[in-house]
Amino acid sequence: MKTIPPSYLRAAKSLGATNFTAFWRVYFPQSVPGIGAGSILVFILAIGYYITPEIVGGTTGTFISNRIAYHISSSLNWGLAAALGAILLGAVLILYWAYDRIVGIDNVKLGG
Repeated sequence: MKTIPPSYLRAAKSLGATNFTAFWRVYFPQSVPGIGAGSILVFILAIGYYITPEIVGGTTGTFISNRIAYHISSSLNWGLAAALGAILLGAVLILYWAYDRIVGIDNVKLGG
């Protein structure tokens, strides 16, 4: 958001836009790629992160990553673990597709 020049908001206000309209029609569309990149980064890290719930909540956690790890290591039900992994992969791909449609992968800026 630091890369968005404040002169854009001043220009919108000088052309008659209210504070809300200037934010919503000028500032927000330029910040969507950054918001989307941060969201997808946090989401991807949170999907496979099963260590903290495992330590804090024990083995009764209902996260899908906990279930996959349980079925691979403890119950040795690899078929169910593979099915859950495929469901997780499908969900991630659908969310990635939706992110691409809303934000656009080409609009993501890495760094300033």
